[in-house]
Amino acid sequence: MRVLVTGGAGFIGSHIVTALTARRHEPVILDALLPAAHPDAPPLPEAEFLRADVRDADAVRAALRAVDAVCHQAAMGGLGKDFADAPEYVGCNDLGTAVLLAQMAETRVRRLVLAGSMVVYGEGRYTCVSHGTVRPGPRRAEDLAAGRFEPRCPDCGAELAPGLVGEDAPMDPRNVYATTKLAQEYLAASWARCTEGRAVSLRYHNVYGPGMPRDTPYAGVASFFRSALARGEAPRVFEDGAQRRDFVHVTDVAAANSVALDAVAGLPGGTLRAFNTGSGEPHTVGEMAAALAAAYGGPAPEVTGEFRLGDVRHVTADSGRLRRELGWRPEVGFVEGMAEFAQAGQRASAGSVG
Repeated sequence: MRVLVTGGAGFIGSHIVTALTARRHEPVILDALLPAAHPDAPPLPEAEFLRADVRDADAVRAALRAVDAVCHQAAMGGLGKDFADAPEYVGCNDLGTAVLLAQMAETRVRRLVLAGSMVVYGEGRYTCVSHGTVRPGPRRAEDLAAGRFEPRCPDCGAELAPGLVGEDAPMDPRNVYATTKLAQEYLAASWARCTEGRAVSLRYHNVYGPGMPRDTPYAGVASFFRSALARGEAPRVFEDGAQRRDFVHVTDVAAANSVALDAVAGLPGGTLRAFNTGSGEPHTVGEMAAALAAAYGGPAPEVTGEFRLGDVRHVTADSGRLRRELGWRPEVGFVEGMAEFAQAGQRASAGSVG
């Protein structure tokens, strides 16, 4: 199968290209190599490469010739610095997706795997002893400043127990990036309905592994900590470090994309199917920082009590649907993955020094 991989020179995209090649597919990379993500020319996988922006309709149309499916990874990631980033996020993520889908409609490419995200859920799944499953509202700045990090029951104010989030949970994006990722799914669902296309959205949880960019506000927390250790500094853990996440290795995410590309043709026409893509092994941010620092041999993490309003407290995946329906299984465990990542190289970013 000939597969166009947008963002195929990036962190996750390059691993997907490698996985597709190993499965005897023919990946074609489309990547703008924007300076914000690639200040230096990155090493490219062995595949056909087209340097173009996904917002360039003519270039995308040309790239789609003789393509069987699209794996759409091109996006601006992370929480960013502040709301001033909003136009760039919307332009890269939503306009870029709209241009791609319009050209897929015109060229009659009908299979799509989208890089979704767990951020579309906002806060994760919580249970109150008295009120069952509840949806806490956004955390207040005054509570966070006072060290009250845990969401409370919106009905009685009691403590809540966090649980695993399923794909049918309500959507509740809490920041600009999350909003653009949800918009991408809505655009893809609309494209599928209008064209009888078939789409899968893989809602990635916290992806980490070799080749993550360093020293950038647009990368994930694992990259922040690994970058600090490389500078000889202690990882700075926000809040109290007890935030629960699902850290999934990039090679497992690449494998999920490969499996989804094989399976998407079997979906009914006109549908989008979402799948959580996580390890199934929740850990706190503090545990991750400690494991990474120990494996690196660097300074122990520093818990700072700082916070970012756009962050959520707990969100961990129930990835059972992906296992049951597509037969995917993660292969890299937390301890093994963090030990590897501690010694792996990182790619340069626009904020990198040296």
